[in-house]
Amino acid sequence: MPKISAATVAEHHAQQRLALVRAARALLEGGDAEAVTFTAVAKVTGLARNSVYKYFPGRPELLAAVVEDAMPRWTSAIRAGMSAAATPEQKIAAYVTSQLELVRSGEHRIAQALAGVRDAAVVRESAAQAHRELLTPLTGALAELGDDDPRRTAMLLQGIVNAATTAIESGDDAVTVTGRAARMAVAAAMGSTASA
Repeated sequence: MPKISAATVAEHHAQQRLALVRAARALLEGGDAEAVTFTAVAKVTGLARNSVYKYFPGRPELLAAVVEDAMPRWTSAIRAGMSAAATPEQKIAAYVTSQLELVRSGEHRIAQALAGVRDAAVVRESAAQAHRELLTPLTGALAELGDDDPRRTAMLLQGIVNAATTAIESGDDAVTVTGRAARMAVAAAMGSTASA
């Protein structure tokens, strides 16, 4: 029986799985999902390549696990920013600002790399679930404002964040873009509720 480095086999399995996810994440930080292979993650973790299959049936499942591992960091950063805001308008601005701070920190490179994965329904589903979770606090702020369709408005406001992300990643000034995007999101949300 192989030597385990935890109190139980289940804990050892969880540790090894997390090590593989973190190795895949590190490889994704280079911006290329193709760099994430079972051979590469095995090398980083010190496991044999065939051992990776004990934890993930295939590469798409490993990449989906990276999304699932990253999501709590994104949502907690956004929720923390929004919880410090006093009004729904400030919460909307904090939603935009928190996400763009994550972009500036490099967190978005992983999502960007994963967006290039072809023929991986499991990765797309994990990413779609992640986006739904991201929109939840924004939907709540919009409901507070009296928006009659907060989910749809949240999806449209996320488009502002996505455009700002593209601008920042293209080299535009992050502070200027973030401020403008936050103001635009608040103005759009207020306009949406005024016409509701």
